[in-house]
Amino acid sequence: MGNHIGIIGSGSWATALAKILTDNNQHIHWWIRNEETIRHMQLRHHNKHYLTSVYFDTSLLQLNNDLAEVVKASDIIILAVPSAFLRTVLETLAPDAFAGKKVVCAIKGLVPGTNQLINDYLADVFKLPLEQYFTITGPCHAEEVASEKLSYLTFSGINAAETETMAARFNTEYLQTIVNKDVMGVQFASVLKNIYAMGAGIAHGLEYGDNFLSVFITNCFREMQEFLEKYEQYQAGTGKEVTVHNYNASAYLGDLLVTCYSLHSRNRTFGNMIGKGYTVKAAQLELNMIAEGYYASRCIFEINEEIGAYMPIAQKVYAILWEQMRTEEAFLELEKGLI
Repeated sequence: MGNHIGIIGSGSWATALAKILTDNNQHIHWWIRNEETIRHMQLRHHNKHYLTSVYFDTSLLQLNNDLAEVVKASDIIILAVPSAFLRTVLETLAPDAFAGKKVVCAIKGLVPGTNQLINDYLADVFKLPLEQYFTITGPCHAEEVASEKLSYLTFSGINAAETETMAARFNTEYLQTIVNKDVMGVQFASVLKNIYAMGAGIAHGLEYGDNFLSVFITNCFREMQEFLEKYEQYQAGTGKEVTVHNYNASAYLGDLLVTCYSLHSRNRTFGNMIGKGYTVKAAQLELNMIAEGYYASRCIFEINEEIGAYMPIAQKVYAILWEQMRTEEAFLELEKGLI
């Protein structure tokens, strides 16, 4: 358990993960782009922009805005930047920067432009083997970690023993871990649930009630399964290994539910603003945080043009966000097809 851990990113989720690790008395190298944020944290012991109630023992933090130094000093690297910025952040690194290192992905998104899962992007650009890649998925909101409300994280990796060891670093009194081998499925589930949370937010903004929302989320869950099954068939056709998913696991249904219902959900909040009549740009400015579902909706739309899953909800969210379809019109059409 003596490996050096690095965190890339300084948003709310990166800050929550840093809290978990330092609560376990683990030293971390932490890449934060903004020098002023670093100075504030060294002086005041908290992140002035995110989860400001969390105070750190700064003797456990090695703060640095030199990404290459953080990566070089770390054996385990946690990626916790928005997916939309991942390529820009990592492009300065050498192609062998992750050689011999383990990468833990805490990003709930795809790489825009290439529409790749993060592991596929890292394999292409940095030649990272899947054996060295792990994912963290929910259901888990950073705000509840900050207030130490009991939460659960799912760790996925293809080697069960190594994944258990990785997960053990994050076990605290307020956080329990779940382990599985479904690396591809949980990543897509975490991408899709953000799109559906935006849809749930739009419905709330349009003043649909809880009865409608329960039917809406049930259909979102069915749609998620439809997409994953079609994607597996598509992957099998290219000769890639197919994964069996446990749809009843909390990384699927649990994460979908909490993201659609919780007031902590930035994707739901973003959708709520769209439902109330905000433009996408206005909602982005008001939220002042990245809502992954916005970028994910386009990625999934483009992927699904290849695989052909029946996804009316995801398609309507895409049409609202990217094609300026009227929210009222989109949801009137959706109402008729829910089961």
